[in-house]
This record gives sequence, structure tokens and C-alpha cells, in this order.
Amino acid sequence: MAEFISDTVFKRDVFSETRAGHFADRPDVRVARRIVTASPLWSRPLAWFLARREIRALRAISGITGTPDIIEVDADGLFRSWTDGTPLHLARPHSPQWYRDARRLLRDMRRRGITHNDLAKPQNWLMLADGNAAVIDFQLASCHRRKGRLYRIMAYEDLRHCLKQKRSFAPHLMTPTERRILARKSLPSRIWMATGKKIYNLITRGIFSWSDGEGTGDRIDREGPAILEAINADPTAKAAALALYPLPRKGVGIYAFIETSLDNIDLSALNAAIKTRDADAGIDLAQAVTALPRREDGTVRDDVLRLIAMNQITELDTLLAREPELAPVIRPIIDGRLNWTDRRISRLEK
Repeated sequence: MAEFISDTVFKRDVFSETRAGHFADRPDVRVARRIVTASPLWSRPLAWFLARREIRALRAISGITGTPDIIEVDADGLFRSWTDGTPLHLARPHSPQWYRDARRLLRDMRRRGITHNDLAKPQNWLMLADGNAAVIDFQLASCHRRKGRLYRIMAYEDLRHCLKQKRSFAPHLMTPTERRILARKSLPSRIWMATGKKIYNLITRGIFSWSDGEGTGDRIDREGPAILEAINADPTAKAAALALYPLPRKGVGIYAFIETSLDNIDLSALNAAIKTRDADAGIDLAQAVTALPRREDGTVRDDVLRLIAMNQITELDTLLAREPELAPVIRPIIDGRLNWTDRRISRLEK
């Protein structure tokens, strides 16, 4: 197999590192690379367990429109085809087309006995250039030989989570039947929310200070009030917004974007002011910006700031191609970004 040339890191957590790039002999074909051995030693057995689930699921869904194809598996992880689409929380589809195709995608997967099991996260759904749907990240997917009760429950939850996205981004398209489905959680889901989810939150929040796509605001929820109070007390600060970004192998950090006339933020002084309000609160990065990106109603574009905080430049370029009017505000923030951790070279990148 030809050498893989990486150009962007999209995600890094304790289970793997996801990169995009191309093979040296096919520079025009974009490929996604999941590096399992980039995980720490203590989590690597579970990381490989999840990777094997993904490999099995990708082989089972081969040929389904809107799903990635597995290309190669090696000692460090796997390669899969690149899906060129916009994450749902950025695309925010309003027309029926995307939701019809999302239901088609779930039906095609059900015919092969595959459940995704992680569709509550809008970042696992994509909108393609033609307006249709795609799904990525099959680490938690299940392959069912028999379509028994467990399969039916998991397939039902996939559908319910698809409808959650519809309710979030196109509530005007919801039908009475879909609203009833959305309101009716399966028994295992109710048990999970009442028991397992609490243990999960205790581990992820308390031990790792980490939150997944369903709860990425958790650390901000806890520490945000004290942080914003300290920032707003500074007469040089006009406004502020907070975003999370991954700290490799350490959880998540809080990135503060502060609208100010100053060129730089004194992080030590700001954290000292924050800790007078909450000893456990603090920020990891603080960037001075001339103006924060906003929607027409004046609310801050937290989706944009989250991409900048996570150094997801490719997705930002896609967003600016779709919304070029944002460039005058966003480009200076991108150019002055402070998180370059996703550009750190791993041992597998030559």
C-alpha cells in the first residue's frame, strides 16, 4: 500500500486519532485514517475493541449510499473512504429532502441488520453537496445476525435519534406520528438514562473532564458562569463566548473568545480573577478578537467558534465557501487562533 500523507487532524481522544489525507499515488482521492495506536496504552484494548466493531460494520454496510467504505486495515488502525459533507449542526437542513434520505439510509442499514447506536450526535450525520444524507463514525455500531428483540430496540433508537435531529433543525416538518415516536423512549433507553448514563457522566466528567457530542457543554455549564462574570467585570471586554476543544489524552479545555480592543489577553490575570469567584473554574486559552461572529438575531455563532477552537480548518473552509459573507469577521479569528494541538505531528506521520 502506498504511503498515506496526512493533511488534517479532525478528532483526537483516548480511543483514537482521526485524520484526513491521501495516498501518495492517488493525491486526488481523499481518505480518512483512524489511528488506534495513537491512544494511550491504558485505553488501547478498548480502543481496538471499538475499532474492530467499526471495521466489521463498515464491511457489512459496503455499497450503501451515504456510508463510508473500508479501504484497508493495518497494525495501527484503519483507512476508510472520505465522506465529503457538512456536519448536521452546521448544515441545519430545512427541506424535506435530507430527512427523507436519512430515513432511506436507516432502512438500508436495517435490511443488513446494522444499527449505528450513536446517531444522537449531529456530528455523525452529514449533508452531502446534493442535499442527501450520510452517516459516519461506526465505532459503536452493531451487526445483528438475527433481527430479534435487541435489534428491534436498537433500530428503533436509531430512528428516534434521527427524529431528534429533525426536531432540532426542521421542527416545522415533524408529523404527529414522528412526535409520538420521539416522545416514546425504549425501556433500555430509559434504564440507561436513569442508571448507566449517570455512571458514564461521573467517569467522563469527574475523571477525564471529557464530554461527548451529547454533553459537550458540561464543563462550560459548571465553570462558565464564573468565567463570564470575571470577563464581563473587565471594562475592556465588550462580549465573550466560550468553546471546548480537545486536550490530547487529558480531556477538554475551555477556549475563550473575548471581544476587546486589546491585542492580547493576560491569561494568568484573568484566571486569577475567575478563581476569586470559583476556585475550580478556569480557562485554558483566551483569544482577543475585534468582533465575534453573529447571526442575524445577534446571537453568537458558537458553531463557528467551536470549529476554530478545535482547529478544524477544512470544515471552516467549507463553511466559508457556503457563507462567504462571514469571512471578514472569521478570517482574522482563524489567523489568530491559539489551539494548534491538532497540528501536532504523531509518530506515524513522516
